[in-house]
Amino acid sequence: MNPCPALYVPHGGGPWPFVDVGFGSPAELRALAAYLRALPAVATEPVTAVLVISAHWEAAVPTVTTAARPPLLFDYYGFPPESYRLTWPAPGDPALAARVRALLRDTGRASEADGERGFDHGAFVPLKLAFPDAQVPTVQLSLVRGLDPAEHLAIGRALAPLRREGVLIVGSGMSFHDLRAFGDPRAGPASEAFDAWLQAAVVRPRTERDAALTDWAHAPAARLAHPREEHLLPLMVAAGAAGDDLGAVDFSGTLMGARISGVRFG
Repeated sequence: MNPCPALYVPHGGGPWPFVDVGFGSPAELRALAAYLRALPAVATEPVTAVLVISAHWEAAVPTVTTAARPPLLFDYYGFPPESYRLTWPAPGDPALAARVRALLRDTGRASEADGERGFDHGAFVPLKLAFPDAQVPTVQLSLVRGLDPAEHLAIGRALAPLRREGVLIVGSGMSFHDLRAFGDPRAGPASEAFDAWLQAAVVRPRTERDAALTDWAHAPAARLAHPREEHLLPLMVAAGAAGDDLGAVDFSGTLMGARISGVRFG
């Protein structure tokens, strides 16, 4: 079996695009939605399951959802009532969750299971676009508190065998994430500078790529793009899972004047 890709995707904001959230131009929102809808086509083999790493879940150790029917976790606020009535009834996959924990254990990493947590909007929004029929079994994996880039690269390396088992690994975040800066004229130059660095980093061979991503905080405009890096760390998991596969930037667009990118490995 050809390995499934490992992806890093921008998930937009809140319940977008299923509810009018009042930000972003129609053209840039259409482009991002079209990119996310096309994600299943990047796999050359059937996708048997999805493992999604969202920026919106952090835990003391890597933690996986284990519910057979995970609910949705509406972890946003201030949106219209219909934002809290969205559905995406994808099945969970307890066997995949156990496999994730076994792979982590094989590299000496502790992990936890959470049988109650649902899919947060960083998971269900892009996947509702990509898999609208909600038939593909899905497991969500947390980030680890402290947001150490080297640790998240290592977690991704531990999970790399899943790609040859039909599992699509999706890191869901935003390559620019300063909520106070969206719409500010200063966001454009900062996001362009950081995005240029990111695009150059992900196409490097593995050793160089890992070194660059580990040292991301010294990239141009790094802390302007990410005052807090939780929306960048899903990239590290995807890059770690890539192994020797080179990265490619398969989406480059804007959101409220800020440059955002999506990356495919494999």
